[in-house]
Amino acid sequence: MTHPVPDKEPKVPEAARFVAIEGPIGVGKTSLARKLSALWQTDLLLEEADGNPFLSKFYDDPARYALATQLHFLFHRSRELQARRQGDLFAPRLVSDFMFEKDRLFAKVVLDDDEYRLYHEIYTRFVASLPRPSLVIYLQASVPTLHRRIARRGIGYEQGIDGEYLGRLCQEYVEFFHYYSEAPLLIVNAEEINLVDNPAHFDLLLAEIERGVVGRRYFNPGLKVSG
Repeated sequence: MTHPVPDKEPKVPEAARFVAIEGPIGVGKTSLARKLSALWQTDLLLEEADGNPFLSKFYDDPARYALATQLHFLFHRSRELQARRQGDLFAPRLVSDFMFEKDRLFAKVVLDDDEYRLYHEIYTRFVASLPRPSLVIYLQASVPTLHRRIARRGIGYEQGIDGEYLGRLCQEYVEFFHYYSEAPLLIVNAEEINLVDNPAHFDLLLAEIERGVVGRRYFNPGLKVSG
């Protein structure tokens, strides 16, 4: 079953009024966000990492550029989300390839203790006033799979990311979402599926969203979905 671009406004699931897609580097967040946004004809909000002037420097010299990199992301993402709130967040509806809370997660991995305390003080001034997603889709994959996908997409500054960093990041995501309860959460095993190029996998994901997610749900195509 394929999903051609409709010639009229599609029926968008209620849960999709603000969908945030999350997961570690290389897991496929942006590709899925683009596909869902195109199908539902919603606004699309991307983190646009290439626009961060410190990011490539961070991968070359993490200790020197970590704080500047994280603060740039923090200010940029908060401005983008605040702009949606100051207008009408839900018209048009929104699909994003990040959650604002991810900034704190990355900061815990890359900053030293003093830098993190400073960062967290700034972070708390922003987070309470920002809109919450109506659905979070968390994509999971193993470190070897993430490395293969990072290599395949060929972004130069990402090619030096090591397994230890990816492993720590994946663990931070696991711990973060273990306690997350701010919005309905769909946890997707993206290890062996292709939500962008495999129509059957994408259809199954759409069916899960359309069923409505209450609390948290685990999704793995080919296996029984647990609620």
